[in-house]
Amino acid sequence: MIGVKNQKWWGWGDEGINFSFADKPKFAPFVLDRLGVDINAAAGRPPRFDEIAVPASQLSDDLRSRLVDALGETYVVTDDECRVVHAYGKGVRDLIRVRRGQLGRVPDVVLYPGSHDEVVAIMDAVIDANAVVIPYGGGSNITASLEAEPDETRQVVSVDLGRLNKVLEIDETSQLALIEAGVLGPDMENQLNARGWTLGHFPDSFMWSTLGGWVATRSSGQQSDKFGDIADITRGLTMVMPGQVLELRPLPSTSSGPSVREMVIGSEGRLGIITKVWVNVHRIPEVKEFQAYFYPTYDDGVAAAEEIMHSDAHPIMFRVSDANETAFVMANGKKSSRMGHYMSKAIQQVMLRKGWDLDKICISFVGFEGSAVDVRYQKAITNKIIKAHGGLGVGKGPATLNDQKKYDIPYIRDFLLDRGIPADVSETSTPWSRVKEMHDETVARAEEAFAQIGHRGYIMCHVSHSYHTGACQYFTFAVADSSEKNLDSYDVVKRAVQQSFMDHGGTVSHHHGVGEEHSPWMAQDISEAGVHIQRTLFDGIDPGRNLNPGKITHDGLPGWSSNSTPPDQL
Repeated sequence: MIGVKNQKWWGWGDEGINFSFADKPKFAPFVLDRLGVDINAAAGRPPRFDEIAVPASQLSDDLRSRLVDALGETYVVTDDECRVVHAYGKGVRDLIRVRRGQLGRVPDVVLYPGSHDEVVAIMDAVIDANAVVIPYGGGSNITASLEAEPDETRQVVSVDLGRLNKVLEIDETSQLALIEAGVLGPDMENQLNARGWTLGHFPDSFMWSTLGGWVATRSSGQQSDKFGDIADITRGLTMVMPGQVLELRPLPSTSSGPSVREMVIGSEGRLGIITKVWVNVHRIPEVKEFQAYFYPTYDDGVAAAEEIMHSDAHPIMFRVSDANETAFVMANGKKSSRMGHYMSKAIQQVMLRKGWDLDKICISFVGFEGSAVDVRYQKAITNKIIKAHGGLGVGKGPATLNDQKKYDIPYIRDFLLDRGIPADVSETSTPWSRVKEMHDETVARAEEAFAQIGHRGYIMCHVSHSYHTGACQYFTFAVADSSEKNLDSYDVVKRAVQQSFMDHGGTVSHHHGVGEEHSPWMAQDISEAGVHIQRTLFDGIDPGRNLNPGKITHDGLPGWSSNSTPPDQL
């Protein structure tokens, strides 16, 4: 009736879509070998919704009356399941807690505004009632940016922007589009594509994230190597604040003092609710092509990525997986056809003749788009550099399959959680001169953490985004602890990974944002003075702490066990 898609309350994505290894004969042996877990054994199941106790809504009659007057009865929702869906994002901590019925501070009401003016009315009502307002897009956040503080006694209002889902205007001369902030990635691309345009922004969460969410968390997409991240793409915006509305025009560049646009990008709802965004758009390319390569080692692939970023080549994507992730990719492949089997054997023989250690090989996926002439030129430069670093091209097939399945990986996390295994991701960026150090030391820290907790684990990594001066490395880890204390085990590994980022020249996050999960490391990342600037900004705009309080500059150890050690005491 509302017409807004939400994810299932206990996991990622659509109800009824699940990861299956039935057609992946190498996957179960791989998990057994690396984690000691038999995934053929009977798995647990998420609880039924009627098995969990949902705290009653605390919405007052006065606030409800004002919200109904602004939106209409249909779009003021206090249904228990809807409130639980909006209580958390999709971080591994979120999913473990919600599956256990540990719901924390559930929103008292979920609102579905259908216009900018209705968001203004919501903001006025919330501030007058001294309530808390939390913007909600696709619900895919993994850094605890969507949950209310556990001790919040005021009314909590979740504002789902899913009805603000239209491409409003395209300035074809300037190649700009004005788009409502609540539009999901696929719906936005469908509207743009129908008129011959694309945004070119495809994060892993693309199916379940929104334009406003991307702006609020400083998102990067899988094609950001060419088009830039969302901070580069966003040229202007409209944001509803307490008692006023911020309007930033889509100008190519300005010298208007400290950038207000930059203050809003990454603000995670601490400054207001974004309703409209002006973005760069591009004509749909004539050619779009993905190629796969192998390298003898991860270091060879990273060296190739660095040289390509310093060359005249401009691929839309350059991804290099380390040996552990390459093994995972190979294990997650479907059963090959007879021809595919022989091709794979032939490639292995070529590698062996070259003297490669098959336990150290690394796979790489590279994307190109543009005119046919430009793609040929880009590929020629790229292939020459890759060959110089020992790379071996294996054609379009594996890369095309990877592109087709790139949004399915989060379903594996639910599959593992059904077996009690927490799996998570953390990403950081460093200058090229510290990429190897960051990779090797972070893997080592994670391995030490696995030994400390006494449970087997697995960590893997890939270069996901490359720049002139450095790269983002994206780490994925899993902990083979299915006990009731597995969040304690997870915390030890998560803290070890994040602290390694700080100790080896990285940032707390490259594109997932800060939320509450990463806030304990902010002073190490941007210095105490940087945190002071952020606090002063948030306190000046929101002295009553009504706007998604506790995010980015959180004072505690969010969601951690009572015996957790602060980052500065590790």
